[in-house]
Amino acid sequence: MPDKEQPTLLIIDGHSLAFRAFYALPVDSFSTRDGQHTNAIHGFIAMMINLLKAENPTHLAVAFDVSRSSFRTREYPDYKGTRGETPPEFVGQVPLLQEALHALGIITIEKEDFEADDILATLALQGTEQGYRVLVVSGDRDAIQLVNDKVTLLYPSRQGVSDLTRYDVEKVFDRYGIRPEQYPEIAALVGETSDNLPGIPKVGEKTAVKWLNQFGSLDAILEHRDEIPGVVGNNLREYADNAIRNRKLNRLLTDVDLPVGPADLARQPVDEQQMRDVFARLEFRTLLDRILKLEGIAGDSEVGLAAAAEAAAKAENAPTPVTLLDDELAAWLSRHSETPEAVASDTPASLVAGAIAVHIETVDGYPIAIGLGTAHETVYLPWTADDPAYAPLVAWLAGPSPKIFFDAKRQIKTLRSAGLEVAGLAFDPVIAAWLLKPDSSTDRSLAQLVDRHLLETLPTPDPNQLVPDTDTVVGPAGEAWYVWRVAQALSALLDDRTRRVLTEIEMPTLMVLAQMEMTGVTVSHPELAELSTELGDTAAQIASEAFGIIGREINLGSPKQIQEVLFDQLDMPKTRATKTGYSTDAGALADLQASNPHPFLGLLLAHRDATKLRQIIESVDKAIASDNRVHTTYVQTGSSTGRISSTDPNLQNIPVRTEESRRIRQAFQVGEGFESLLTADYSQIEMRIMAHLSRDAGLIDAFHSGEDLHRFVGSRIFSVEPEDVTPNMRTKVKAMSYGLAYGLSAFGLSKQLRIETAEAKQLMTDYFERFGGVRDYLRNVVVQAKVDGYTETIFGRRRPFANLNSNNRVLRDNDERAALNAPIQGSAADIIKIAMINIAADLDAQQLASKMLLQVHDELVFDVAPGEWDALSAIVTARMSTAADLSVPLEVQVGRGQNWNDAAH
Repeated sequence: MPDKEQPTLLIIDGHSLAFRAFYALPVDSFSTRDGQHTNAIHGFIAMMINLLKAENPTHLAVAFDVSRSSFRTREYPDYKGTRGETPPEFVGQVPLLQEALHALGIITIEKEDFEADDILATLALQGTEQGYRVLVVSGDRDAIQLVNDKVTLLYPSRQGVSDLTRYDVEKVFDRYGIRPEQYPEIAALVGETSDNLPGIPKVGEKTAVKWLNQFGSLDAILEHRDEIPGVVGNNLREYADNAIRNRKLNRLLTDVDLPVGPADLARQPVDEQQMRDVFARLEFRTLLDRILKLEGIAGDSEVGLAAAAEAAAKAENAPTPVTLLDDELAAWLSRHSETPEAVASDTPASLVAGAIAVHIETVDGYPIAIGLGTAHETVYLPWTADDPAYAPLVAWLAGPSPKIFFDAKRQIKTLRSAGLEVAGLAFDPVIAAWLLKPDSSTDRSLAQLVDRHLLETLPTPDPNQLVPDTDTVVGPAGEAWYVWRVAQALSALLDDRTRRVLTEIEMPTLMVLAQMEMTGVTVSHPELAELSTELGDTAAQIASEAFGIIGREINLGSPKQIQEVLFDQLDMPKTRATKTGYSTDAGALADLQASNPHPFLGLLLAHRDATKLRQIIESVDKAIASDNRVHTTYVQTGSSTGRISSTDPNLQNIPVRTEESRRIRQAFQVGEGFESLLTADYSQIEMRIMAHLSRDAGLIDAFHSGEDLHRFVGSRIFSVEPEDVTPNMRTKVKAMSYGLAYGLSAFGLSKQLRIETAEAKQLMTDYFERFGGVRDYLRNVVVQAKVDGYTETIFGRRRPFANLNSNNRVLRDNDERAALNAPIQGSAADIIKIAMINIAADLDAQQLASKMLLQVHDELVFDVAPGEWDALSAIVTARMSTAADLSVPLEVQVGRGQNWNDAAH
């Protein structure tokens, strides 16, 4: 029969290839939004697609093991006995893989008491007898014995399942120097570690091949065992039973009674709807497109950018935008803003039911068009300021009707810059997606969320087209429609506690941050410029002294040149190795200076400090706007714990310990028309949360005693009176208390305090003896997170952890350390956000002119309007101290001054 007419039977070892895929792809990069790991499934199906495309089989099946027990384990109970427990991340993936294969029209086969390899061997023999070209895909080397002129083995490389090596008779001989059917006899002599089959001691592959070529078979080798000299000969005679047993167990059966034969495995068409449903649950958008293309079914990505809008419309028809004015616009807004009963219910849809999505098109930060969207209707409004036809929209935006904005803070600021007030913010998909996956760096753009949660492609213009095709321009109305639908999908995924975090903390905080960004903080350019010049002169003087020590000029910012000076010229001890030599980062050089002080190194560190401060000054100075204020951008979704960060410029990285850094803060001054700055800071908030969560009586007593916390704790640990706690003792206790909450080890503590590891270990032991509740809490929070898959703050903010049960020790340890601190740091973030929300509400209710300016970690900064100090300080103190009901008091420190530094407390 000509090859082109010969049918091809492709048979795959399911468990073998799934395990290969599992270890080839990172676990944490492949999981669904509900936490199901999918890396093995993804890798397997990707391999399958490649095989179908490359080999075009006419018949196809995947064989799976039923369990680890088989006739081989009855014969030899220790068979495969050294294999560890199945990784928890792998558990559950095989049934889902089988479901996906069935949707693809692929038959799966299992047989109780037999292994998948026996099924492959039986089908391979049947296939060759019935005239098929047979391809066997397996990661088990025992399958080499199946290779012959009609059977080819496709064996995965060490890199995973994407690269398959073809083993035909010639390839087997080139690799092993034997015929394929002889391979099990090599394995019998050498042994199979993965199967826990010990062979003949000191007999390796080369020796086994030499014997086989000399004697012809394992039976012949054993018959001539007395003729083989040396240690290996003695071992062969002593351990011959191992080889006999191994050969019996590694022989694949070719006569298993199967419910199907090769003719029953004809390739079937995919069940498109079932496949779409399964792949949607697995969140395999790209793989779905590849399968659709392979099967000749139009996929979303197949037609490229120019037809993306058409592809998206196949999933759901986008409504045609209408333009409404005056009474018609008012009627439309009223009709869609009639909040149904679902809004007041506990159903997931209540967050978006009755809400209208708003999307703004801007030019240079000013709105030129506004799109409105609901589930089935959209409105396009070309914006013109002061046009009375849009009066209903202006009133609606400022009213309480629920609204959905994507990246709401940016859009609300845009509207406010045009004189439009916004109230009634109900949902922001960016915030919701972040709450669901706070560690993810994706799921932040509308296109990503459309792809992930709607399984569609957001139509996007080709960036290479100077004039975009109108078919690929969605416009603000179309984007509002996508925003509404994404919001609906995300709202259904929020559990009750996360929903409360969204509605009661994050949405109100967003509105407060928007106002703070627009207000800004007054900064003096002359003071920054003067300090920058001084630091420049200081850095130049330091550099000159450093060059004098080494006798030449170098670039003090070049790691390569610094390495050459420190480790070659000055012959200093090597720091930790890096890809480019040895580390010259701040921590490594500080440790080096502590252990091996040198004048050049001291000057280098001083030069770095001066240069870093100057860079901070320049970033702030460049950001001073025409109103003499700096308007930083607060990043609400920038951390996994919930803490707010700051950028453009970063106002949370300004140090406070040195005289120069305090002078930077002096440049942050009271605004024109205000009488002073007010600063308010939580005292030791994380330790207070630790006391509350751990319920440790000793730690709770410390906060109720009024005594300095670290002095109180030190007196317990060192068994002295509080007044006898030395500064050194207090430093050790402080490092211990905060370090424990971040998973600090005895080694880490010893390094931080520059003490012996044994002393650090004893310090930890003494600490836990006096504060056992802390020890128990820290231990239990990780244990509980391993059960739940996430940690939770006092207010219900969840942080999922994918690797707490991972076999990868590095990933597991990283997640364990992060899980220790997440409830503490996350609760601190929630507390200051609640305080900010309530303070802003009180300022508005009492119609005060004072302004909230900055949020920096656990500190707030305000401009105080004339005559409002008493009222503002009372509001701030009350709201911050009552933001959470803890078992210890929330202490707030308030300061007053004409600049940020003088207002410190």
